[in-house]
Amino acid sequence: MDNRRIKDVLENNHLNLNDNGKLLLEKIGVDVRVLTKIEEQFGKSDKMSKSKHNTVDPDEMIKRYGADTVRLYVLFAAPPENNFDWTESGIEGAHRFIRRFFYYITENLELVKDVEYTEENLKNLSGEDLRIRKKLHWAIKKVRIDIEKNFQFNTGIAALMELLNELQGYKEKNPYLLKEVFEKSILLISIFTPFIADHLWKAIGKEGFTIDQPFPEPEELLLVESEKEIPVQVNGKLRATIKVPVSATEKEVREVALKNDTVKKWIDGKDVHRFIFVQGKILNIIVK
Repeated sequence: MDNRRIKDVLENNHLNLNDNGKLLLEKIGVDVRVLTKIEEQFGKSDKMSKSKHNTVDPDEMIKRYGADTVRLYVLFAAPPENNFDWTESGIEGAHRFIRRFFYYITENLELVKDVEYTEENLKNLSGEDLRIRKKLHWAIKKVRIDIEKNFQFNTGIAALMELLNELQGYKEKNPYLLKEVFEKSILLISIFTPFIADHLWKAIGKEGFTIDQPFPEPEELLLVESEKEIPVQVNGKLRATIKVPVSATEKEVREVALKNDTVKKWIDGKDVHRFIFVQGKILNIIVK
């Protein structure tokens, strides 16, 4: 019986591996955590219930992973109004993210030690520096909107994960920019992981507690895009993506597309019959 068949039988008969499995393993002295891996692979989770012996002890989880990890995982697993299934892989993923965030800052502390910055230090950024600063302020706005307006903690946390992914590929490491990123990202994450946030706040040379600090405000000008990526199709198939000014007209988009080497390869030797253009979204070149 393959994995899919086992799962189908369990679901069709409203069975759950944890129903009796945990009790059995407890009685024979086997670590019941092996059930979690089996449940995730084969079975369908069920609502926590003492009678089903599938509850999660928060004290045990806090002891194993720390209060910040448990808090982050609960907030990230699903919107507040939804139920969610507790999984070992889920809380381990939350723990890995916190560790990555912690080590990225602590491993780069020397770069920002005693660094003070002003807006003047952050003007006229370009290339990778500008991209990272835009991503920071995008994350600030995303977290604020998700929490204050939408009450969606999970998507706010996802924005911080996306910011960290960008940072880990950041090579320039401008100390003024890094200091801003560290200060503001620590304040952002403090909503979800207050203990580690306070520790990192002091590590970067700040005083007091994160809860007493004003919450970051996004720099709206950084979020105004001057360029836009436009997919270019040839006979309905995507062949290239070009960058054009946000306000580019159809004529301007055509000119850029027809100069693109990849596009030229796909229309070489053919007659351009017509263009199908949707402003700011797509250009389709019909050739025969």
